[in-house]
Amino acid sequence: MLAVPDSLVGRWWAVHTKSRQEKALASDLGRLGVNCFLPLARVRRRSAGRTVETQIPLFPGYLFMCGNEEERIAVLRTRRVVRVLNVGDQERLKDSLRQIHRMVTSNQPVDLYPGIRPGRRFRIVSGPLRGIEGTVFRRHGVSRIYVAIDMLGQSAEAEIDAASLEMTD
Repeated sequence: MLAVPDSLVGRWWAVHTKSRQEKALASDLGRLGVNCFLPLARVRRRSAGRTVETQIPLFPGYLFMCGNEEERIAVLRTRRVVRVLNVGDQERLKDSLRQIHRMVTSNQPVDLYPGIRPGRRFRIVSGPLRGIEGTVFRRHGVSRIYVAIDMLGQSAEAEIDAASLEMTD
């Protein structure tokens, strides 16, 4: 996983990977010198009577790469890719990736929320996720903020304290 610095030069693409190839592709891209971002979520699973913590892709089947046309072609040659999706609104994607990066590196639990639902936009004004903007919902009596990757139709979600929010609209 790479930080999402604003200093990266190039175009961002969403890369649709073959099944369960996200981490292997990220490793391949690192060896090729291609900048990529693979957001991972920590999960605990029970296996053979033990609890094991592992990291899984937050957006299964996708990672994000930044580069030029030659690097995009190099990604396609890895044989781990289904297709590379063009991103029309580069600034919006970079903003979403920047916020998701902050969420996954905050040591707060982050989950995948498949599907974007309408709701009010808020900004977190305190705590480790301060500055992140997203849509807030209550689910199972808990406030959660959703940061969307619109082109995938998915969002990352994190539990938040409702007292740490201010409305952005």
